[in-house]
Amino acid sequence: MKIYKFGGASVKDAESIKNVMRVLRNEGFKNTLIVISAMGKMTNAFEKIVNSYHYKTDDLQQHIQFVNDYHATIVNALFKNKSNRAFGEVETLFEELNKFLATNTSSDYNFIYDQIVGYGELLSTKIVSAYLNDIGIENQWFDVRKYLITDESYRDASVKWKITSQNIATLNPNKLYITQGFLGEDAQGNTTTLGREGSDYTAAIFAHCLNAKSLTIWKDVDGVLNADPRYFENAQLLHQISYSEAIEMAFYGASVIHPKTLKPLENKHIPLCVRSFLNLDLTGTTVGKGNDLIPEVPCFILKQNQILVSISALDFSFMVESNLSDIFSILHNNKLKVNLIQNSAISFSVCIEDKFNNFQHFLAQLKSKYKVSFTENVSLYTIRHSNEKAIDEIEQKGEVLLKQATKGTVQLVIK
Repeated sequence: MKIYKFGGASVKDAESIKNVMRVLRNEGFKNTLIVISAMGKMTNAFEKIVNSYHYKTDDLQQHIQFVNDYHATIVNALFKNKSNRAFGEVETLFEELNKFLATNTSSDYNFIYDQIVGYGELLSTKIVSAYLNDIGIENQWFDVRKYLITDESYRDASVKWKITSQNIATLNPNKLYITQGFLGEDAQGNTTTLGREGSDYTAAIFAHCLNAKSLTIWKDVDGVLNADPRYFENAQLLHQISYSEAIEMAFYGASVIHPKTLKPLENKHIPLCVRSFLNLDLTGTTVGKGNDLIPEVPCFILKQNQILVSISALDFSFMVESNLSDIFSILHNNKLKVNLIQNSAISFSVCIEDKFNNFQHFLAQLKSKYKVSFTENVSLYTIRHSNEKAIDEIEQKGEVLLKQATKGTVQLVIK
C-alpha cells in the first residue's frame, strides 16, 4: 500500500479539499490509506474550547460556535445536495462534543484536552471522505481509535505496538481508506493524542504495520527546506536526506518532520516523500537510504519560546553525577523537554520548553536544593553542517547567551 498524509493546510477550506481530489487523480489512489489532520488552524480553535471549558470562562459557547460555523461553511460549499450524509455526520459529532462537555466529571486538563481536541480530526475526515465518495472516488472511512491503541499518557501517548499491529493487519490492502491522524485510544476507551503534529507519526505507524511501499506527506512547501522560510531568507530545497540525518534534524526541532515519524519507517526501509500539494510537477524531498544531504548546505533549525536555566550547588561545590541525576529526575517528572545541555565544574545549564506549563512547579522544586537563575523567551538556533558564515549569520540576530559546538553542529541560545 501507499500511505498519504494531508495536513491542516491541505484541507483548510472547500477549494483545498477539491485539490486533494486533484492530487489523488494525478497520483493514483489504488491500494492507498490516507491520514488527515484537523482542518486549517482548527486544533488551535479546539484548544480555546478546552481552555474555556477547563477554566470556566464565559466565552465557551462563542468558541464552539466558531468551530461549528467553520465546518458548516465548508460542508455547504462542497455539497449541493443538502441531504448528503456529511451534514448529519457533522451534526452528530458536535452533539457528542456537547454531551462530553455536559457530562464530564474529570478535572484533569490533559484528559479533557484529548477528549475535545480530537474532534478536529474526526470532523475533517468525515467531510473529506463524504466529498470523495460524492464525486466518485469510493473510499472507506474508519475511526483510527479502534486500531491505534496507546497508554494513558494524555497529550503525549505511547503506542502499544503489539495490539496496534494486530488491529492494522486486519485492513484490506486493496481498498482506499481515510482515517485520522494524531489520535489513539487507551484501554478504557478514552481518546488519547500523540502530541502536537502527531499526524505524521500516525501515518508512519500505518506504513510500518502495513509494510507500505512509501509514505508521502503532502505540504504547502516544495519539500524539506534547509531553513524555515518564515524566519530565514533564501531557504533551499533539500532533494535527499538520509534517515540518520533526518532523525538528527527532527531531534533538534525541524518542524517539517515529526520527531517520532522516522523510526518506524527506517526500521523497514520505507521511503518518506515530502511533496507540495500545490505543484505536483515537483518531486520534493525523499528521506531514505543514501547520502546524508543533497545538496550539502548548512541547515538552520529554530525553536522559540525556550527557557534557559542555570543551576549550581548552594554550597559552591562541584556539580557531580548525583546532582545531574536529581535534576534530570525533576525535569522528567515535570515533563519539561530538554533541547540543550551544557555543564561546567560548578554549574549546569539547560535550554527547555514548557509545553505542559509545569515550569513554576519545577522551579520551586529546584530552589529548595540549588541556586537557580533563568531567562525566559529565548530562541534556540541549531545549525547542522555549519560553517563560519552560517554561524556569523545567527550571531547577528541578538545577544548570545550560550554557544555550544560539536562536530558539524552548532547551537546558540539568543535573547
